[in-house]
Amino acid sequence: MKKVEAIIKPFKLDDVRESLAEIGITGMTVLEVKGFGRQKGHTELYRGAEYMVDFLPKVKIELVIQDDLLEQAIDVIVETARTGKIGDGKIFVTDVERVIRIRTGEENEDAV
Repeated sequence: MKKVEAIIKPFKLDDVRESLAEIGITGMTVLEVKGFGRQKGHTELYRGAEYMVDFLPKVKIELVIQDDLLEQAIDVIVETARTGKIGDGKIFVTDVERVIRIRTGEENEDAV
């Protein structure tokens, strides 16, 4: 199993969620996060004063999926979240050794 963490622009969340549901992925965790990469934030004007906004709002989607769905899930996220502009986000993939469903005690693929 793999854990996929995708950091995307907030307005792309619904599209990505719907696209993942179409390939059979319905369970996910979504967090509102802030950060920056090459984008380096931006300046804003507030009451006549200019200030730097270092951390930009993003959404982080976390999925734990079976290995056979990995490439399809990545392709769907990339295609759906891409705007072609700086700040589209990143995807991180890590191995998952064990998953336990707390309610039933099921483990691994049965727990996902």
